[in-house]
Amino acid sequence: MYRAKTTRYSRMKYRRAGRSGLLMPELSLGIWHNWGLYSDYDVMKDMIFTAFDNGITHIDAANNYGPPPGSAEENLGKILSCELAGYRDELLISTKAGYEMWPGPYGNWGGRKYLMASLDRSLERLHLDYVDIFYHHRPDPDTPLEETVGALADMVRSGKTIYVGFSNYPAELLWKATAMMEETYSIHPVLDQVRYSIVDRHIEEDGLLQTVADLGMSVSVFSPLAQGLLTDKYLKGDIPENSRAKENRFLKEETITSQLVARLNVLNEIAETRGETLSEMAISFILRRPEVATVIIGARNSEQIRANLNALGKSREFSDEEIGEITGLF
Repeated sequence: MYRAKTTRYSRMKYRRAGRSGLLMPELSLGIWHNWGLYSDYDVMKDMIFTAFDNGITHIDAANNYGPPPGSAEENLGKILSCELAGYRDELLISTKAGYEMWPGPYGNWGGRKYLMASLDRSLERLHLDYVDIFYHHRPDPDTPLEETVGALADMVRSGKTIYVGFSNYPAELLWKATAMMEETYSIHPVLDQVRYSIVDRHIEEDGLLQTVADLGMSVSVFSPLAQGLLTDKYLKGDIPENSRAKENRFLKEETITSQLVARLNVLNEIAETRGETLSEMAISFILRRPEVATVIIGARNSEQIRANLNALGKSREFSDEEIGEITGLF
């Protein structure tokens, strides 16, 4: 039986999610599309143990992660119930719904029937009575926002989730949804989960970070290493086996051009002058923003988790010159 290290809180720092009482670890663990039916259970279990032993208290999932959809939650649920049941009150478990989960008209988007059923099924797979955070995974262009917001509010009132948030909501829609939830239900959403990295800084440019701050919310960041681009994997221009680019799904092999590799190497040189690896600098770059509550890392094994944890001990302030050099490349 797993027993957590007594030193698990000695290293991690925690940030408040907006003006809520929720404290998030600076690094969170995301279980994504490498947590499926045919993934190695012992590897997944070891990743959870490594994360928790180092103060990563937040594990982020979604209903459709796998493959097949739902299997990531099933694997996590098995670990939680068999190994971590005694630590439930020390853990933050989040999940999401908004993408296609089952056939037919009621298995996608943001309608009340789909969202309520999805949370119930997620709780069954996770072997939990409640989750700590439930996100609507993406905006629904056809369902009235009032219906989506009302479903989220009822989840909180039912006790099936403690907090709610949004994912991939742009600034204007986030403002509208948050105002509606607060004015109608007196419930304050705490987070907007968004993609953000050195190579994708759209939330700096489209007003989302300022909107989040004005609303008393925070962002939880996914894809901080841009599917592995911001690591040492591609610095030589090769496509390593077992890399995201070799899988050719979310990061395409043709993306790794000589021009991109040249810019990545310049980034790496900046990181070296800071005494960091490229991935460490990439995480430090995100954590420099006070609007960020947590950076969700994906990992294939415990070694990658430990490597990302190194960013917490090495990070330092960025000079204006460094910011200019970094943002000038991408």
